[in-house]
Amino acid sequence: MIKKVDKLIITITFLMIVFSFITLYSSCHQNNLFVRKDIFFRQIFWSVIGVLLMFIFSRLDYRKLWDFVWPFYIFILFTLLLVLFLGASRMGAQRWLDIGILNFQPSEFAKLSIIILLSRKFAKVSVNKFNISRTNILWLETFVFPLKFVLIPLILVMLQPDLGTALMLIFIFLMMSYFVGVKNKYIFSFLGISILFFPLFWHFLRPYQKNRLLVFLNPNRDPLGAGYTIIQSKIAIGSGRIFGKGWLGGTQNQLNFLTERHTDFIFSTIGEEWGLVGGLFLIFLFFVLSYRIVKISRLVSDPFAKNICGGIASWLTIQAFINLAMTMGIMPVVGLPLPLFSYGGSSLVAFLISFGIILNISKNI
Repeated sequence: MIKKVDKLIITITFLMIVFSFITLYSSCHQNNLFVRKDIFFRQIFWSVIGVLLMFIFSRLDYRKLWDFVWPFYIFILFTLLLVLFLGASRMGAQRWLDIGILNFQPSEFAKLSIIILLSRKFAKVSVNKFNISRTNILWLETFVFPLKFVLIPLILVMLQPDLGTALMLIFIFLMMSYFVGVKNKYIFSFLGISILFFPLFWHFLRPYQKNRLLVFLNPNRDPLGAGYTIIQSKIAIGSGRIFGKGWLGGTQNQLNFLTERHTDFIFSTIGEEWGLVGGLFLIFLFFVLSYRIVKISRLVSDPFAKNICGGIASWLTIQAFINLAMTMGIMPVVGLPLPLFSYGGSSLVAFLISFGIILNISKNI
């Protein structure tokens, strides 16, 4: 049994944050010069804010989220709408709200709002003592109706456009549906229908998104354009070999061949400087953290808490997997940050808040 606050989650989280600082510090260097101090210190600032919020949510009874989820969900929808009209644009995407000197990305918090909302929806079915896996008449209540609450923010996110976050919202919904016992035929039917509609979906993608998918099929299609970053990423990871080139010793990093190494491609820096050993250590940290959250979900008796744990574990695991896979060229580049590592305050704070919720749940076992 887990008693009080789960110390392993705290330990792993802080270890990952320290590792991220070490990596980001190196990523902000070029030719051994600290050229991006603002990025590094801004991430420290967001880390402090995130840790404080994690501490606050670890002391806040998670049951209060049951009543707070609707205001939170509506607020996120409002900010996603606001982004479409007043959002700041960068690299062809309009995803951020500028609040003074700070940037806020609502789509990162949309993932957490969907997890909490779906947890409440699925918990209501459990409270009513229905067996989701055996009752045919509940497929509307347990799959179709909850899906509409995912599709609303998903459409707003796609308009930014943010393909990575849109995919994450779908993956979170499908994984949570699986965890609560929704029949596999409903899940696979949805996936099949989505695949059939993909040719139509293709026409709604922006040119740079189409190029990313085409480059995934053939990286040499545009080696100096859309394919440049992924080619350089694979070179960096491969050049690290077993033990890496050492901290601040990566040539792809120091010579600025990899331009996005502090954001979505930060794992390239880890692979180059720490090699296979460092990469496996990072994967091990994600595995332990996810496994611990899943273990808490198995021990807790409250369906609402159980669903929250399952949703957060799915979010963490899938997003980490997609990021690692795209930096290694195994999946297309979809613009998802590596949890706790990639530069970006919104993603970091959203994950730390979610870990705070998990910590509070662990105290109630």
